[in-house]
Amino acid sequence: MKIVVAYSGGLDTSVLLSWLKDTYSAEVIAFCADVGQEEELNGLEEKALKTGASKCYIDDLREEFARDFIFPMMQAGAIYEGQYFLGTSIARPLIAKRMVEIAAAEGAEAVAHGATGKGNDQVRFELAAAALAPRLRVIAPWRDERFRKDFPGRSEMIAYCEAKNIPVQASAKKPYSMDRNLLHISFESGMLEDTWFDASAPECKDMYKLSVSPEDAPDQAEYVELEFEKGICVAVNGEKLTPLGVMQKLNKLGGKHGVGRVDMVENRFVGMKSRGVYETPGGAILHFAHRQMESITMDREVMHLRDSLIPKYSTLVYNGFWFAPEREALQALVTESQKNVTGTVRVKLYKGNIIAAGRKSPVSLYNPHIATMEADPTQAYNQDDATGFIRLNGLRLKVAAEVHGS
Repeated sequence: MKIVVAYSGGLDTSVLLSWLKDTYSAEVIAFCADVGQEEELNGLEEKALKTGASKCYIDDLREEFARDFIFPMMQAGAIYEGQYFLGTSIARPLIAKRMVEIAAAEGAEAVAHGATGKGNDQVRFELAAAALAPRLRVIAPWRDERFRKDFPGRSEMIAYCEAKNIPVQASAKKPYSMDRNLLHISFESGMLEDTWFDASAPECKDMYKLSVSPEDAPDQAEYVELEFEKGICVAVNGEKLTPLGVMQKLNKLGGKHGVGRVDMVENRFVGMKSRGVYETPGGAILHFAHRQMESITMDREVMHLRDSLIPKYSTLVYNGFWFAPEREALQALVTESQKNVTGTVRVKLYKGNIIAAGRKSPVSLYNPHIATMEADPTQAYNQDDATGFIRLNGLRLKVAAEVHGS
């Protein structure tokens, strides 16, 4: 049997790679998608081979991730439950896509992942696999009683890695789990399972990787200009950049000023609430600036229609339905809505804050002559017209008040 396993080199996948090989008497091929983990990839291939993999793929998917996943999602204005920028969620369909491609190329009968039976990632991986390779078997060790019996918790996994001399970042002192990519880094479990625990306290300073705390950010604000074409950021501070370049640039700028930290309790797809802490410095800037660009270039009714779909779109991404027909249908609407979202936005970064500092566009729908409180030289708006407008809109309210009592 041949199995392709999604491998990060972290605690869970280090343990399950060895377990899969022994339990299934299988050849295990490790696959790691480079979606922006940076130094976490150092020595990964050597580690995978020592842990028992017959081969290790490490594919640089960063540009594809930014271009085909992050940016379309940003065009949609997606944000889950008003706070989460969907950093982990949006990476999973890309990882699954490449994993099933490798399985096909290698002639593997199955793919495997290290997502727990309590989380969202198991759903995201397997729904993507179902959409892209419906006949491919998926193995989820965390849903196998044999695996849970051997490893009932993270402490047993940490002990196993110590016994096997497998280096992992998790330890008794740092029991939380981390997931990093180009869009964000997330922290879960361990002391974070206590919702009263203050993750912004000074003793947690070393946990964060992408940003300084707002208290430690520079005392001087910094201006950043983002140029958009059809809802896509194409330049930062006048420098033309690829989607990958945009994300890298904004991550540095946002991290420097403590931008994009989120601490929230969210509703998982499987039914429970969970607490997560996120760093999304570049994504927070991009999301904010994109909205500012839309504010002067997007038709009101188109904006309100798109906005009404943000919760649906965000939930589809969060729950793992990226390759579902309804997400693709929504994306077509989003793409159409973005055809005039072109121009430049200036923001000011200061101690965790993103402040609007200017917007301009060659196709701006904002007309200062019409909006002015002074005399309108174009006479496009006659204030007298508002009398009838208000009277007609108030008619049903008057009728209801007379019938039911005011």
